[in-house]
Amino acid sequence: MISDLWLAIIAVVLIVFAMLMVGLEQALTRVSKARVAEMQEEGIRGANRLAPIVADRARYVNAVLLARLAAEAFATVTVTVACVRQFPDPMWLGPTIAGVIMLFVAFVVLGVAPRTLGQQHAQSVALRGAGFAKLLSTVFGPIVSLLILIGNAVTPGKGYREGPFATQAELRELVDLAEADSVIEADEREMIHSVFELGETLAREVMVPRTEMVWIERDKRLRQALSLALRSGFSRIPVIGENLDDVVGIVYLKDLARRSFEHRDAEHTERVERIMRPVTFVPDSKPADELMREMQASRIHAAIVIDEYGGTAGLITIEDILEEIVGEIADEYDFSEIPESERLPDGSWRVSARMQLDDFADLFDLDLSEEKEGVDTVVGLLANRLGVVPIPGSSIDVQGYKLVAELAAGRRNRVGAVLVELIPGDEGVEAAIADESGTPSVSSDDAGTEKGED
Repeated sequence: MISDLWLAIIAVVLIVFAMLMVGLEQALTRVSKARVAEMQEEGIRGANRLAPIVADRARYVNAVLLARLAAEAFATVTVTVACVRQFPDPMWLGPTIAGVIMLFVAFVVLGVAPRTLGQQHAQSVALRGAGFAKLLSTVFGPIVSLLILIGNAVTPGKGYREGPFATQAELRELVDLAEADSVIEADEREMIHSVFELGETLAREVMVPRTEMVWIERDKRLRQALSLALRSGFSRIPVIGENLDDVVGIVYLKDLARRSFEHRDAEHTERVERIMRPVTFVPDSKPADELMREMQASRIHAAIVIDEYGGTAGLITIEDILEEIVGEIADEYDFSEIPESERLPDGSWRVSARMQLDDFADLFDLDLSEEKEGVDTVVGLLANRLGVVPIPGSSIDVQGYKLVAELAAGRRNRVGAVLVELIPGDEGVEAAIADESGTPSVSSDDAGTEKGED
């Protein structure tokens, strides 16, 4: 039988080993690929051995973590056995003392001290421990993979193929610490956090929904498409066949301009379907980070998002995904601030497209009670009357007033303001402008509605 002295020695050895593993885990998590590359260029000893570990960090961190947990578990058992021997009566006293001892060890000896040293001296610890990390990965690698597989099997939802231990949470904490130490700015911290969240973001959460898409029918003339592109501000416009669930291609402003320049008569005689390009379809459940990589590899800028039934759910572009990381992207044509309402020198009014319909009715003394169902804003009123997404130039008549959409705001070119003009001698007019096909539209030249992205 092992004596109490030997049990104590074994426990101390296991705790020291666990300490080293905690420090190594912190160091491997903290050291960056860029710094390792710099060390390789400088010829620092051990850098070449550390490089593949940093490139496949999760594999080695998982092995180190398993070794640490094993050491902690056996140390706990050893201390418990020793305490039970020393304090056999009453029965609860020995396990209680062992629990108190290991609680102190886990928090101070294994928690604070090695983590602090591993973070403060990440480079040196990682260099010295790289070889041992490789050994642990070789020994425990199959066991780690099996345990992760079992863990994912008993965990509801989609698990992590490499386990959750090389955790994004720890990396996010490092980012927060970097901001606290003034290494990075607050907006940079938010951007990095957004990168982590991108893998958890689905295409349906980023896309432009079909109700906000602007499109054009395949049989429209090039001039109509060109006019629609210029007025809407979109350079890529989905082309539809029978309906919005039948997207047959995408027409590009560059193609329209080139064809119209090279063949002057083409804009009046040729149809959109002649120069449209193939469209890419993606499921609405696709992760945004995977989709961006695929779009980069395929050199496509926009794709149609389809739902589980095969219908058009919306449109997504690379800019939509990038905005999830960097925030709203604006250009020189965007208007930063649009007042709620303002009187113009010619007597007309300019109101915000987001102005509440009740406030709009009070401002112009209108009775819009019949319009309120499903309509909350002025731009909603335009969309409801037109039956399509309003773009700059879209107009309707409402009880003696002409409402004209103007000032596209934001990268998605949503209508930002509406011009309100009194119609002389024309009271109570409530008719929407329709194109030659009978579908409400922006003008007789601009058929259809599209939602492409710049």
